[in-house]
Order: sequence, then C-alpha cells, then structure tokens
Amino acid sequence: MNKYELALVVNAKIEDEARVAAVESVKELITRFGGTVTKVDEWGKKRLAYDIQKMKEGFYYFIQFESEPTCPGEIEQRVRIMESVIRYLCIRQDA
Repeated sequence: MNKYELALVVNAKIEDEARVAAVESVKELITRFGGTVTKVDEWGKKRLAYDIQKMKEGFYYFIQFESEPTCPGEIEQRVRIMESVIRYLCIRQDA
C-alpha cells in the first residue's frame, strides 16, 4: 500500500451542498477502488493564481489516502470528467 495525496480545486460558484457532494463522491471513489481515506484537509475558498474557465476563486481540498498503485489512475479518470472540479493533482508521498 502506497500513500497518496489528491489535491482538488472545486468550483466556488456552486452551492455548498453540491460542493460537499463532490468531495464525498471522490472519497467514495477512493474506497471503491480499494483505498482508505486517512485525512481530508479543507483549506476553504482561495484566490486562484490565474483565471480558470473565467473563475477567480476556488475551494481547495487535500485528501490523503492509502491504496494500491492502480487506484490513483482510476480516480483521475473519474475526477477528470466531474464538472464541479476545475483542477486536480494526485501525487505519491514518500514514506
């Protein structure tokens, strides 16, 4: 099992319930593909370094999880098509 961190930038223009539902669905994806979520950091609304899809702000989430090496690829495929997620990055943490 490897340790990973998934950084999400969620659209700031959607409602709170939709934003929470998007993060919950990502956490469900992690567990569905054999991973276990260890920590979720919510940084809140931050200004973006540059405009993305004419948006100046986004909500930042950092999800730490443990999984097999095939899990991050599966998660990225599904997060890529989520409309509420404007940016994401999944990295492997060193032990």
